[in-house]
Amino acid sequence: MTAPAPTSRSRWIQEWDPEDETFWNATGEKVARRNLVFSVLSEHIGFSIWTMWSVLVLFMGPEYGLTPADKFLLTSMVTLVGAVVRVPYTFAVAIFGGRNWTIISAGLLLIPTVAAFAVMKPGTSFDTFLLVGLLAGIGGGNFASSMTNINAFFPLKKKGWALGLNAGGGNIGVPVIQLVALAIIGASGGPRVLLGIYIPLIVVAAVLAALFMDNLATVKNDTGAAIDAAKDGHTWIMSFLYVGTFGSFIGYAFAFGQVLQVQFGRTPLQAAYLTFIGPLLGSLIRPVGGWLADRYGGARITLWNYTGMAAATALLVVASIQKSLPLFVTFFVVLFVLSGLGNGSTYKMIPGIFQAKALAKGLQGEEAAAYGRRLSGASMGLIGAVGALGGVGINLAFRQSYLSYGSGTGAFVAFLVFYGLCFAVTWAVYLRRPATQEQAAAATEAKAQLSYAKV
Repeated sequence: MTAPAPTSRSRWIQEWDPEDETFWNATGEKVARRNLVFSVLSEHIGFSIWTMWSVLVLFMGPEYGLTPADKFLLTSMVTLVGAVVRVPYTFAVAIFGGRNWTIISAGLLLIPTVAAFAVMKPGTSFDTFLLVGLLAGIGGGNFASSMTNINAFFPLKKKGWALGLNAGGGNIGVPVIQLVALAIIGASGGPRVLLGIYIPLIVVAAVLAALFMDNLATVKNDTGAAIDAAKDGHTWIMSFLYVGTFGSFIGYAFAFGQVLQVQFGRTPLQAAYLTFIGPLLGSLIRPVGGWLADRYGGARITLWNYTGMAAATALLVVASIQKSLPLFVTFFVVLFVLSGLGNGSTYKMIPGIFQAKALAKGLQGEEAAAYGRRLSGASMGLIGAVGALGGVGINLAFRQSYLSYGSGTGAFVAFLVFYGLCFAVTWAVYLRRPATQEQAAAATEAKAQLSYAKV
């Protein structure tokens, strides 16, 4: 295959075969990496805008008239919108093209940022804050379209690393906005200063996407892929597992600062000093999760990762009961790290699963690779959407736990049970020895997954 030649006017690449090593080594890798860099930038800012209310609520003291329950409800609804919009954002890449949609989705981030800038002041009603907060949810959609787009650029053996880097670079938008907020609070600045910083950054991200990204014609107009992915049981099994990893990451990112304020009496500045650490480490380690899955198998890494998450949660219950802030923060950070690691390993499983299904259908070579890319890219958006709903559940669980018991201990017990279920599902579906005909078929699929970068 010759080198891709996007036109100067529309930057469409008509032919793309990353599994062809000659093509990949000659020009494909360079083009894929360039698109990855600017995809990360746009997704990074999208995450920051999506999670900005986890920071803004720290600025909202008694003069705003909001109770802790109001704040948890507000962040829950922001998380909910971010999850729901991931579904149409998944289709958007096939409709508009990856580059074109990155430009559009980056520009849309101006709406919630400017709206928050306008209303962020004491005296604004809770309903108004809730409405403007819902707008911020569109930032969560950038993840789905970005992952779907980047998945199509890379060969199967590189997907764990590439998807982990893309997602990790986006996830790190969470601690970055928290660090910026820390600096602003420390300098006695207000929330409008934070919002004013991000408005020009959004414009920069959109312009750079226009200048340096490409569209893949092979993905264009294939909206049926998402329908086919939705019919596959593995899409929903992986969605359940992703609730446990990414749902934890984004849910804790929204809730951590509020928990420190409500349960441990931290001031906004004291909370801000601590809240960024967990999301930062969890974001940085996500590519490591993808790399480990490339090397040892995604299902195996995911299984043991859930063991670690359950152990960390059990220790959090102890720290919460003892009201020990040092232990609480330590184990919460450990839980963030493990959620990030699991994000990388679970997403690496997806391409391997659909590549295995292609082999089970008797497909070979590029035909099998194209089938796997098509369905795995579509399923990633759906899986990302369902996974983000876990963040809604976490914030609602904290809200109810504080209303009922005055602490977050009840919520942590519920999370512990859920991680146990995730462990059981991972083992039963992807690692257990088969005993029936249906399980034997699953085992054949698992062997194919192992041969293609070990799921």
